[in-house]
Amino acid sequence: MAVRIDRVVTRGGDGGQTSLGDGTRVGKDHARVDAYGTVDEANATLGILRLHTGDNAAVDAMLARMQNDLFDIGADLCVPGEAGDRLRVPAGMAARLESEVAEANETLPPLTSFVLPGGTHAAAYAHLARTVVRRAERLVVHLAQSEAVNPEVVRALNRMSDLLFVLGRRFNQGRDTLWRPGG
Repeated sequence: MAVRIDRVVTRGGDGGQTSLGDGTRVGKDHARVDAYGTVDEANATLGILRLHTGDNAAVDAMLARMQNDLFDIGADLCVPGEAGDRLRVPAGMAARLESEVAEANETLPPLTSFVLPGGTHAAAYAHLARTVVRRAERLVVHLAQSEAVNPEVVRALNRMSDLLFVLGRRFNQGRDTLWRPGG
């Protein structure tokens, strides 16, 4: 699929509307735009996270795949309906992410409480990315209550947030800051 962007400034959105991938015009506050806009925000947080993990080639490659996955998710969400040959998130994305969760988690100690976000820079940004991905997931679920949405999008976002949680723990090298109720 070739993408060509000749102009960035189009003035098409100056009236508060934007075009979906099928050309339909909707308000910029439309639930679909909110969902794929939050996916874009999650992608930007992964870009920040990568600034703090670049010294680990394997982790950087995983995060780069996740960024590409988020672009694919956004492409799926920006086109309502079946849309013929348009890009759709396949079932394999969630399965691959789940496998990466299992691999990243296998050397971590079992949790005895909830984890407070923070620790190293990388861990803090992984938790920030996780919360933005979770928000995107909630918005996609909300959208799916009124419009058809590829269910693989929700599965992939759910697994991606799980992976970011586990990566946050790994970036803290298993020294989690645990929640102490009432503490």
